[in-house]
Amino acid sequence: MTTGLFITFEGGDGAGKTTQSELLAKWLSKRGYEVVHTREPGGSSLGDSVRNVLLHGGHVMPRAEALLYAADRAQNIAEVVRPALERGAAVVQDRYIDSSLAYQGAGRPLPQDEIRHLNVWAAQGLWPAVTVLLDVDPSLAVERRAKDGQKADRLEREAAEFHKRVRSEYLELARAEPERFLVLDAALPIEELHAAIVERVAPLVSN
Repeated sequence: MTTGLFITFEGGDGAGKTTQSELLAKWLSKRGYEVVHTREPGGSSLGDSVRNVLLHGGHVMPRAEALLYAADRAQNIAEVVRPALERGAAVVQDRYIDSSLAYQGAGRPLPQDEIRHLNVWAAQGLWPAVTVLLDVDPSLAVERRAKDGQKADRLEREAAEFHKRVRSEYLELARAEPERFLVLDAALPIEELHAAIVERVAPLVSN
């Protein structure tokens, strides 16, 4: 049983997930919540090692990649997320199961049902109350990264078609679960995006 609030942020690379998740974390903190702000991969000490391999290492075979993401997820949920939720905290997380469904299940692609089963098992069936999908055109993500002087990681270096498949799958996931997803245009101003996210989350906040 969990009593806290679990919110995840999804979207392609460069969508602004980190910025918006940080803003929401601050908003929740001001309303009296203990806030745990985490990410995947890398939410745990094990996850940090996995993140380095997945994003900054050499070639990883698709099935090995999927298993590494699932291992990181299992550790993060058991070590960080569930304990926080059980003590009533708000968990704001950058990426979750939907990332695996989009990147490994569509981007690679691997069998979607197998990716879902693997990751639901790894997460012990835990799903967020709200998933914010920041929808971004892959070309805009590239422009943003270049403007910020960021070096592309292993996944960001994938071909444009890969990122188009990822985006398309995210939108399909959102259409399948409209009650969980909030889909926003990532090209909108930061303040406007934050306001829309707060409007969606506010009814779930007791304080």
